[in-house]
Amino acid sequence: MKVITVLMVCLGLGYMSSAQSPVGDWEGTLEAPGMKLKIVFHVTADGDGYTSTMDSPDQGAMGLATNSTTFKDGKLTITATQLGMTYEGALDPDGANMKGVFKQGPATLPLNLTKAKGEPAKLERPQEPKKPYPYKEEAVKYDNAKAEGVTLAGTLTLPNTTGPHPAVVLISGSGPQNRDEELLGHKPFLVLADHLTRQGIAVLRFDDRGVAESTGNFATATSADFATDAEAAVAYLKKRKDIDASKIGLMGHSEGGLIAPMVAAQSKDVAFIVLLAGPGVSGTEILLLQQELIAKASMVPANVIALNRKLNKRTFELLGQHEDDLPKAKEEIKKYMEEEKKRLSDTDKAALEASMGQFDQTFQQISSPWFRFFLKYDPASSLEKVSCPVLAINGSKDLQVDAEQNLPAIEKALKKAGNKNYEIKSLANLNHLFQASETGSPTEYGKLTETFSPTALNTISNWLQTQLK
Repeated sequence: MKVITVLMVCLGLGYMSSAQSPVGDWEGTLEAPGMKLKIVFHVTADGDGYTSTMDSPDQGAMGLATNSTTFKDGKLTITATQLGMTYEGALDPDGANMKGVFKQGPATLPLNLTKAKGEPAKLERPQEPKKPYPYKEEAVKYDNAKAEGVTLAGTLTLPNTTGPHPAVVLISGSGPQNRDEELLGHKPFLVLADHLTRQGIAVLRFDDRGVAESTGNFATATSADFATDAEAAVAYLKKRKDIDASKIGLMGHSEGGLIAPMVAAQSKDVAFIVLLAGPGVSGTEILLLQQELIAKASMVPANVIALNRKLNKRTFELLGQHEDDLPKAKEEIKKYMEEEKKRLSDTDKAALEASMGQFDQTFQQISSPWFRFFLKYDPASSLEKVSCPVLAINGSKDLQVDAEQNLPAIEKALKKAGNKNYEIKSLANLNHLFQASETGSPTEYGKLTETFSPTALNTISNWLQTQLK
């Protein structure tokens, strides 16, 4: 599920004299309310220009790429359109320090950099399986018959035992994800697939459309489009002789937990579904609470949280009211913000003005087809039609898809469907990624060495074994 958080990236620079060369590793600390994040930029020469990657060790985000950069008259401008981020910095004459400003969405923060010494910390991910695996692994590709130009690429892991095998299709969360659902140095789907395949279950995980080896356009797709990609995965597995066509299920994380019921409600080919932090209420409800919970965990003042909730709620309402006329929606939202600004204290007014400085960029994000679909879609419309067995689990410290908000709603919808075979569980102390967590804050994700809690893994596999008997 999408989360409003601060991510940093870096780009290459233009040529300068050696005294002011940007080549090297640069580090600094980005400070936001209740949060400090160390970042490291790795800049290398590339022909007449430069390329670079960026690490955020505190978030576990390593090797982040960017898409454009300029360096002129000692000024560096870095952009990463996929993150809605801009960094502008001025290199000091000594070539060892850089003073700059980081902007992302409503945030404008100082970010000064110093040429780093020593090697950056390496991430520990002890749960990642090492080859050779005690099972078969196969690279696969298949077309989505319902979407022109969409070919999905993935990995199918198969037990070494004689088939046909039961199978699970993994469906990733929001945002462009590869087949391992890789983020912040973790590969949750790799760990999950390894665990289940060792239990005798075949697992298909695939790159989202337009990501890595899969074709198609991710940017224009909605959850409904991604549902057809999951359908294509089931159709592909049904054709394989080593897969038991009567025992193919879907397992979706976050947005994937919204997509799985969409498919199961329409297809008799889905034998079961597993919802991992799946939504039970509309995207509007999820995002408003998500922003509030994460802000609280970040020690944001209560008055700021209340103001943000009010502004976001009205913004979402106006976007929905003028969905068929986006220029009008943009005009009305901006007008509303200007009116609200008149009622604010000087401090809050300054914060809102900083936010509005990035208004065009923010509006582009929230007016995307995916975002508009997500805001209004009610998962109950699918869950109330699901008749196959369902396991729905959340972490009790999930701040992105709150367990108390969503699990009861999922259960209510399944009861309305007359579904007698379901299990609903909140797992103590686990976050949105199903890691054992102190606070549940997204800032912890990359810092934790655990990728997927053994408690959660066993809960899933034990339930599946019961269903597959």
